[in-house]
Amino acid sequence: MEQAPKSLRLHIGIFGRTNVGKSSLLNFISGQPTAIISPIAGTTTDVVSKPMELLPLGPVVFLDTAGLDDISELGTARLRKTHGVFGQADIITLVAEAGQWGDTEALVVKEAKSRKIPLITVINKCDIQAPTPEFLEKVKAETGSTVLTTSSNEPDSLDHFRNIYKQALIEFCPEDFLKPPPLVADLVKPGETVVLLIPIDLQAPKGRLILPQVHALRDALDNDNVAIMVKESRYREALDNLKTPAALAVCDSQVVDLMVRETPPEITCTTFSIIFARLKGDMAAMAAGTVAIERLKKHGGKVLIAEACTHHPTEDDIGRLKIPRWLRRYTGRDDIEVDVFAGCNYPEDLTGYSLVIHCGACMLNRRAVLSRIQQAHAAGVPVTNYGMCISYCQGVLRRVLTPFPDALRAFEEAQSSSSF
Repeated sequence: MEQAPKSLRLHIGIFGRTNVGKSSLLNFISGQPTAIISPIAGTTTDVVSKPMELLPLGPVVFLDTAGLDDISELGTARLRKTHGVFGQADIITLVAEAGQWGDTEALVVKEAKSRKIPLITVINKCDIQAPTPEFLEKVKAETGSTVLTTSSNEPDSLDHFRNIYKQALIEFCPEDFLKPPPLVADLVKPGETVVLLIPIDLQAPKGRLILPQVHALRDALDNDNVAIMVKESRYREALDNLKTPAALAVCDSQVVDLMVRETPPEITCTTFSIIFARLKGDMAAMAAGTVAIERLKKHGGKVLIAEACTHHPTEDDIGRLKIPRWLRRYTGRDDIEVDVFAGCNYPEDLTGYSLVIHCGACMLNRRAVLSRIQQAHAAGVPVTNYGMCISYCQGVLRRVLTPFPDALRAFEEAQSSSSF
């Protein structure tokens, strides 16, 4: 559990005013001095991330934020980081004090409701000032959430709080975290063969596989499948050597044209990036978003390439070089502008972009990807991902979407309703 990737953990954002006891609460929950605590306002200057195992939920990560009422010189930069956590949090914990309820708390409640994020409200420091029944009723009415009370300085109170807080987390834990969609297990039956087509090139990390490949392999093994990994140069040979035909082939998007060309029609095939679109985002929306490439073909435009990781660009980097090259080749336009944002960087204003092309998002949790999609759609900008974009430009998207009827239908409907 301690080694679980951050992207697969339940993200719990802790928000509130400065010095309300957010960091003290995190330290108690984690059982470690994770965050520096001090009576000096603004001690937490950046988002403090604490991965841990919280039974019975399993792997989680707490995100302790700077106070939302920070008025220091660096307050603007701190608040920008804090607001970014709203886009990552699966559950929000709002920490407040008795008698203090105003614009700061209302902002958190508004963000939670607009983003449909479960909210747990904690009234802290009750040993200093106990909340009145009227205050608690007001908080419940305004938040519509579970309201807990505690004191960071009373061990007995904190022990009780730990138990009821964990129960609240279990109650509000998103269903897609408790029962995440499978990667490949629902596409094949136990005992059938899955072939994973993995190029080994300059972008392949030395001595290991990338996360989407590892996750797909583990999902196949958990489903009791026979899993075979092969480079593109031995792919057809591997298929021919099987006594029983493979049931599924999954490839890196960069060789999708080769896979489709060499895969018999009776074998289902798709890409790692596409199966991650279902796990991490809105698969149907991303399938429909590919149609915007036709708008680029007719009118040109500006494209945002969004990478979740911050790897050092290689000689023929997929996001910075290959995808722009494939787009320009397909559209026949050299005037398509491309911006690349990596890691947690994502523009607040998407106005002016014609299309967002997101990576597979193996380094982001589902909430963060859905938040980015929501932000783009609010700005009227379609979103797709690497695998779908590449497959579209190679003319094979319909084939690799066939395993996913809803996504294929969304793509076909977008095609039929679009006029450029």
